Amino acid sequence: MTPVIEFRQVGLTYPGPPPVPALKPCELLIEPGDFVTVIGPSGSGKSTFLNIAGLLDAPTQGTYLLDGYDTGALSDADRTALRGRRIGFVFQAFHLLPHRSALENVTLAMVYNGVPRAERGPRARDALVRVGLGHRVDSLPTRLSGGERQRVAIARALAAGPSLLLCDEPTGNLDTASAGAVLGLLDELHADGMTILLITHDLEVAARGARTVAIRDGVLREQRVAA
Repeated sequence: MTPVIEFRQVGLTYPGPPPVPALKPCELLIEPGDFVTVIGPSGSGKSTFLNIAGLLDAPTQGTYLLDGYDTGALSDADRTALRGRRIGFVFQAFHLLPHRSALENVTLAMVYNGVPRAERGPRARDALVRVGLGHRVDSLPTRLSGGERQRVAIARALAAGPSLLLCDEPTGNLDTASAGAVLGLLDELHADGMTILLITHDLEVAARGARTVAIRDGVLREQRVAA
């Protein structure tokens, strides 16, 4: 089975002077259906790792394979298209359009993912039902709780059928109860076979993953994290 993510000595150094090694050469393998959490303090290299994994930045060394595609061999346009088809992003800030309904927010995102027009509405509605918001499809984000807004963001990430759900501090703006509900939803998605990569600074959130990778001073290493 082809790994979803495969890092082969992937690293990123920002040019100087002096050069700054933001992510030192590392190996990482994420198989279909994995739930991997990445933990580290501020300034550890988490953002650099996220940007590389999400095809927002290109590594300066090594090879990154996403679903078997050598991302370094792709043109900028092909890399952007691969990101749109294969990766669903969930951010700490929900990034919802405030004057568009939940359904419209999810539907509009598919314009950029190559989903045929006729499929966008039904897919958006199905995704909202999947995250427990079938009764809120016509609600504006301003009328939703923080937890509900994050679930809309997750529905938006799922609607195009990605192979990877990439979450950056998805509970960072939520109260304890809402954070628990969002993490419970991620557990359900994982149980259904979704591959999840979640970046966090919270040990309790990190412990929800089946595997945890720690990053510090640009060094990535797998570890066990106690809840």
